[in-house]
Parts: sequence; structure tokens; C-alpha cells
Amino acid sequence: MDILIVEDNDELAEVLLDFLVAEGYEAEIAGNGYEALELFSAHSPRLVILDIMLPGMDGFTVCTEIRRLSDVPVIIVSARGEKTDMLDGLGLGADDYIEKPYDIDILLAKINGIFERRYRGRMIKEGSLTIDCAKRAVYLDGRHLPLTVKEYELLLLLVKNKEKVISKEELFNKVWGVESESEQQTLTVHIKRLRQKIEKDPGNPRCILTVWGVGYKFVQGNI
Repeated sequence: MDILIVEDNDELAEVLLDFLVAEGYEAEIAGNGYEALELFSAHSPRLVILDIMLPGMDGFTVCTEIRRLSDVPVIIVSARGEKTDMLDGLGLGADDYIEKPYDIDILLAKINGIFERRYRGRMIKEGSLTIDCAKRAVYLDGRHLPLTVKEYELLLLLVKNKEKVISKEELFNKVWGVESESEQQTLTVHIKRLRQKIEKDPGNPRCILTVWGVGYKFVQGNI
């Protein structure tokens, strides 16, 4: 999971979730502090967006527990905008404190900035496609794509060389290895499977293009 939203206002939480998914993040919602800590332990999110006024266990206590377990970035988002509240939150280890109502574009910019600084090189985003290099996982519109090992390696190689034509021989040798006993036809099969999983119209691909007589290339911005 990329982001854990800890918010007891269902409508606000769902709106934020929609924006985050549109940005390519995988996110979940916890409606109270106890649920937040359970999800945190189960899914190890990369960032926590934390409300303070929660039923049962308040956000300050949740922040304290999270800091006891991890140094994951925490952004407190709260209607409590007094200086003392902000100092308390930052003093407990929160990375930022934003007062409600907030500008969603500013919040997204802060989130994107944290991911860029903290996880640079580990997350590759191309439109609605996200590749988590640390987990070797791929997400499309926030939904996990079940790729095989070879499908993942093939997609990663194409995306890292976006707009560049890679020959079939080079793709095959780098993914399957020069010494592989597999036939190059298996490359065509894997390209077809990848298209079925990420293309809106696999029969008319717009992301993974065939360059006839040469190989394939990944085109930026078509997902």
C-alpha cells in the first residue's frame, strides 16, 4: 500500500481516495485509530494522512504508535489549527501539519514531493501505471496487476527505455538470458499478455507498440 488515509469523515475520505487513485497511488481508508494501526501493521504504507479528531483513539496517539514502529512519513490533516496543536503534532514526529479545509492540489503536491524525495528510483509512474521497483509490483489506476516474473521484467525494461525502440533480440537476451533454451516466440506471447493487462484495447495497442522488422517500444503518456 502506498498511502493510508485515517479519516472518520466518510465523504471526505472517499473524495481524497479518488484523487489519490487518479494520481496512481494505492490507498486505503481507516475510519478510526484502532483500524488505522491494524492496517498499518498489515500493509506497511509508505505514507500516512492522519486526522486528529478520531473516535476512540485520537490522531496524536495514533501518530505516537506509528512513530514507535516506523519512520514512515506522516501528514496530519486536521480542523484543529491552533499553534499548540500544530506544535504537538510536529513534536510527535509528523512530517507536516495541514489545516482543514485544505486545497487538494497543495496536498497532492506535498504527497508527490515526499514520494519523490523519499522513494526516488523506487517508484516509476507513467500516466495511470505505477511500477514499484522495491516490491516488484505494478499498479494500473491503483489496482494491482498480477504479472509473472518475466512479464514484470519485460515491462520494466520497456518503460525504463520509453520512446526507444528495443530489438526483439535485445529484449529476449536481457529478460530470458543469452543462454536461455526458450524460443524467441515466447517474447511475442509475453508482449501479447502484457497488452491484455495494461492496454485499453489490446488489439489496437497505444502503449507497447510494434516496430515491424525491429522490435518494440513503450510510448509515454498513452495509459
